[in-house]
Amino acid sequence: MNKKALSKLEYNKIIDMLVSHASSPAGQTRCKKLEPSVNLAQIRTSQEQTAAAFSRIVKKGRLSFSGCYSVEDSIMRLDIGAALSAAELLRLCKLLETTNRAKTYGRRELADDHQDWLDFFFEQLEPLSTVAAEIRRCILDEDEISDDASPALRHIRREIGLMNDKVHSTLTNLVNGSLHTYLQDPIITMRGDRYCVPVKAEYRSQVSGMIHDQSSTGSTLFIEPMAVVKLNNDLKELYGKEQEEIQVILARLSEEVGGYVSELRLNYKILTELDFIFAKGALALDMNGSMPIFNNHGYIRIREGRHPLLDKKKVVPISLALGDDFDLLVITGPNTGGKTVTLKTVGLFTLMGQAGLHIPALDRSELAIFEQVFADIGDEQSIEQSLSTFSSHMTNIVSILEQVTANSLVLFDELGAGTDPTEGAALAMAILSHLHQRGIRTMATTHYSELKVFALSTSGVENASCEFDVDTLRPTYRLLIGIPGKSNAFAISSKLGLPDYIIDSAKEHLTEQDENFEDLLTDLEHSRRTILKEREEIEQYRKEIESLKSKQEQKKEKIDEQRDRILREANEKANTILRDAKEVADETMKNFRKFGKEHISAADMERERERLRKKIKDTQGTATLGSAAKPSRTYKPTDFKLGESVRVLSMNLTGTVSTLPNAKGDLFVQMGILRSQVNISDLEIIDEPVITSKRMNKSSSGKIKMNKALTVRPEINLLGKTVDEAIAELDKYLDDAYISHVNPVRIVHGKGTGALRKGIHTYLKRVKQVKSFRLGEFGEGDAGVTIVEFK
Repeated sequence: MNKKALSKLEYNKIIDMLVSHASSPAGQTRCKKLEPSVNLAQIRTSQEQTAAAFSRIVKKGRLSFSGCYSVEDSIMRLDIGAALSAAELLRLCKLLETTNRAKTYGRRELADDHQDWLDFFFEQLEPLSTVAAEIRRCILDEDEISDDASPALRHIRREIGLMNDKVHSTLTNLVNGSLHTYLQDPIITMRGDRYCVPVKAEYRSQVSGMIHDQSSTGSTLFIEPMAVVKLNNDLKELYGKEQEEIQVILARLSEEVGGYVSELRLNYKILTELDFIFAKGALALDMNGSMPIFNNHGYIRIREGRHPLLDKKKVVPISLALGDDFDLLVITGPNTGGKTVTLKTVGLFTLMGQAGLHIPALDRSELAIFEQVFADIGDEQSIEQSLSTFSSHMTNIVSILEQVTANSLVLFDELGAGTDPTEGAALAMAILSHLHQRGIRTMATTHYSELKVFALSTSGVENASCEFDVDTLRPTYRLLIGIPGKSNAFAISSKLGLPDYIIDSAKEHLTEQDENFEDLLTDLEHSRRTILKEREEIEQYRKEIESLKSKQEQKKEKIDEQRDRILREANEKANTILRDAKEVADETMKNFRKFGKEHISAADMERERERLRKKIKDTQGTATLGSAAKPSRTYKPTDFKLGESVRVLSMNLTGTVSTLPNAKGDLFVQMGILRSQVNISDLEIIDEPVITSKRMNKSSSGKIKMNKALTVRPEINLLGKTVDEAIAELDKYLDDAYISHVNPVRIVHGKGTGALRKGIHTYLKRVKQVKSFRLGEFGEGDAGVTIVEFK
């Protein structure tokens, strides 16, 4: 792949991002060496591996390979039978522990889980758990071997401990006894690996022993007393035995590990590759990338692609196609409008995709396999090489034309710029025509109107533009395929304060053909915006229609369900009425037979007839229940008061008046959780019994007068209140109702989230006067009402 294009398209920055996701030195090195491939099968395999790692990261989190150290030197020493140091064995142990962790991570949790491209790697890993456990048991740290590494080492260290205690005991007796007068300080110190005491120089002859050191002033000598010389010698000998035993242990561990040299090499190789693959998966996750579809036909279709080096929260996605209907795309528009970003996005996506990396674009984006990617982007003028901007660009273009093949992607930024506009436009058209005739996929940005006309008049060449909002002087960064762009130089200059007479003078220098072309572009842009606006309005209307249609269907389903329920209940009631009627008829016939056989008084017969008549009347009343009845009297709007108990005849539900009647006689009635607007012609005022407490006042005539202050209604409405407010109000109401012998009572709390109902039920469980409570049934308010019975 062209190295210069890799640099121009900032591919190295993508690699730096990839390296940051690798957790082992070998994995990071593997990432740094990643380059785009031209083998389609290899690219697809690499993409599938990245997708598998992406999926596993999403499901299980990221896998760390921090213990994957390079162990090749240690393995080579094992090959020749050499013993490894404690540090080398620990590195091998960490490699095996990382292998075990990766093996566990790669294990399928469910038997029916589909296999992916990484199962092959995980299955080849050999954790060698027993070897790792043995190394970890024997070696605590690079400089510390465990006492349990061998019985001999434990015995030697126990003897060292006893010998140390004996040396300290002997020296302590000397320091606190016979040598106390001769010492500079009553302490025990070490010089080399020998225990000594600090003796004043003038008492040198008074202390027998070996001198190991003296202070910088010469006033203190560090003498090993003769009493501990042999003990120190024995201690030193034990230390030597300890080191010999440690070497034996290391040799034993090395021999054990040496039997798995091939497994260690394979583990290291696989872990390095897995670290590399999971770094690609982590990068895809951070970029919110997707796996592109590849082809060998030169087709590029990017769906809402975002440049990976720009802030993904701010960058505006672009969608474009190249290589199907047209193989040359000419992008125009004002400066800083996003033309160069579009070029770099297409080029960088191609490089990333062929390197096995996911691209930050929507699913089903399509990329082609190119043998080479060439890019002439940026200013490469060089004072040292006496190259101007135009010369440096032309040098690069010449090199591209010499190397380009039919299976290449070419990107030109500001083609033909830096020289006379007429000649530059002519050169640009000639270069693009040459590439177009060869069928080479090419993208070029320009300000030249001649190239816009060239794209409009040439088959297989398409215009594109980067949208610019003249009102705000800001680019929208949206790429519009099929529409040539305007540089908007006059509009931008006017907005920035350039006098109108200068702009008018500038316009006079334009030819009539140039003006007509710019006017055409303006008309096209205006038409495009109008069509886009109308399309958005149509889409909004379509969504509204779908929403209304959905609501209508839901309403119809609800009505059908309610109708079925009413019919079902009506059938059940009809069956009950027929059954009761049959029982009444049977009972009547039975009584007539009995009256004919027995001598029964006329009064008894009349009572029996009256009882049957009442039962038939009750049955008739049940039969008409639920039908649209008429009020027993005609009411005036002034008859209805707030809180008045009424029955809605058309719905056969009871409720309370929430608002006073309006001019049309309509008012709102609260029926449990249902609040509905009803006309007074469909209402009947319920004459509820006024129930009071047992305290009554008797008048002089002996009649009982009801105490209005103690009147309690059999219903309380707690809708819209918090749990604390409702409990406080309910507590007082239940006390009044219980004292006044109102039983049962009806609590209206609504359905909602159920929090208020739950709080009320929890409170009712603690009230001693409550015998039982239940949710309302059909006609009582359903789950929006609780019926309470007192003891």
